[in-house]
Amino acid sequence: MAAAGRGFGPEEEEAEPAKQARIPGSELVENYTVYIIQVTVGNHQWTVKHRYSDFHDLHEKLIAEKKIDKNLLPPKKIIGKNSKSLVEKRQKDLEVYLQTLLTKFPVAAPKVLSHFLHFHLYEINGITAALAEELFHKGEQLLVAGEVFAIRPLQLYAITQQLRQGKPTCANGDAQTDLGHILDFTCRLRYLKVSGTGGPFGTSNIQEHLLPFDLSIFKSLHQIEISHCDAKHIKGLISSKHTLATLSVRFSATSMKEIIVPEASEFDEWEPEGAHPDCPVTAVIPTWRALTTLDMSHNGISQIDDSVKLIPKIEFLDLSHNGVMVVENLQHLYNLIHLDLSYNKLTSLEGVHTKLGNIKTLNLAGNLLESLSGLNKLYSLVNLDLSNNNIEQIEEIKNIGSLPCLEEVVLSSNPLSIIPDYRTKVLAQFGERASEVCLDNIITTEKELDTVEVLKAIQKAKEAKYKLNNSDKKVSFILGAFLEGWWCGHEGGPRILCGPGML
Repeated sequence: MAAAGRGFGPEEEEAEPAKQARIPGSELVENYTVYIIQVTVGNHQWTVKHRYSDFHDLHEKLIAEKKIDKNLLPPKKIIGKNSKSLVEKRQKDLEVYLQTLLTKFPVAAPKVLSHFLHFHLYEINGITAALAEELFHKGEQLLVAGEVFAIRPLQLYAITQQLRQGKPTCANGDAQTDLGHILDFTCRLRYLKVSGTGGPFGTSNIQEHLLPFDLSIFKSLHQIEISHCDAKHIKGLISSKHTLATLSVRFSATSMKEIIVPEASEFDEWEPEGAHPDCPVTAVIPTWRALTTLDMSHNGISQIDDSVKLIPKIEFLDLSHNGVMVVENLQHLYNLIHLDLSYNKLTSLEGVHTKLGNIKTLNLAGNLLESLSGLNKLYSLVNLDLSNNNIEQIEEIKNIGSLPCLEEVVLSSNPLSIIPDYRTKVLAQFGERASEVCLDNIITTEKELDTVEVLKAIQKAKEAKYKLNNSDKKVSFILGAFLEGWWCGHEGGPRILCGPGML
């Protein structure tokens, strides 16, 4: 059975979850027997494998450190050590041995026992003790180096649970494992990475992405990356609003609101601070004052919702690999210059210039676009990726051909890219700027530019001929109208032009 975690909220102090260690089986590896240990703590369960010599080493250390009974461990056997009867008897005896140790140390197991049973990987007290000891030795060095500190959701869950329970910060009496070392470190940490797993963690039944944890212990974060965590279970992220400049949340969210304004679910109507709403609101919510980069790619987001009003200073926004169907609400992001909407479900770009006035880099690859109508007024655009769409007609390129700053265009893997002389026909749409445009990440050659000049000359000739034909038709039309009018008057009627469309 998959195990998640308990929720947040004021509760009575919970009893220490029962710990059990069973040995349900064994396996022969080369010429020795390995015992399969199944450890259970509350709802969490995991598997550890050890040979008898590992038990013997553990026992010797516990005798030296904790003065346990020497005769508690079943004795060694040399002859017939892998026989079925001996293995089965030893299996039962070793299970009794482990259960006796867990009874003797009900709250905080000694370090050697904790590592033997992998408490430092899967059990709350063991996890926090191991992390505290690591930070006691390396924490200051990590902070000075300014490197990204990686932590698992399970570790954050363990810290959160420890703080909720309100127990002493040093359960086993070892000052190096005091929870205070973790809290001191998290208060000063600037760069954090939280990476979970999509399924059970390690050999356990623990579903990391379903574990709740609280990030409010971090007071100075400048950058945070979160992946494979359920956004609904992440608490305290908004406590970093005043310091966070870069935020990445991937494989975790179903909406932008879950991350940007999780408190919105508590109010019927809300507005960002500094706004002047036309109607009464139930809450005014502080903005993310320092946030300039937001990566919410690879999520289940279907809409760019109005939570973007709370991130007015965003310059880089990545919403790639989602299910967005409409470009909306981005007019609130006055500072946005780089936008990635690749691999979504966009079908139209009509009116997009009213949402992206100052955009410089725009990635629209992997959508369902057939027309480029709507891009013709993005006058600041420098880089544009339109690969892997459904664009068929060269004429569509006219929508971007007059953009004055455009330098990089990618149109590969569209139907039009298989048209003969595709590159030169596309480049010709840029007129005098053809030499300044790089198409499909390939530098334009002199030969291509010569061909473009020929195409432009042919196009000019066609346009001149078209104008001339139109001019001749117009003269013929006026002359015909005049003669028809003259004829009407000559027959005795009033002398007016009565040709088609003329009074």
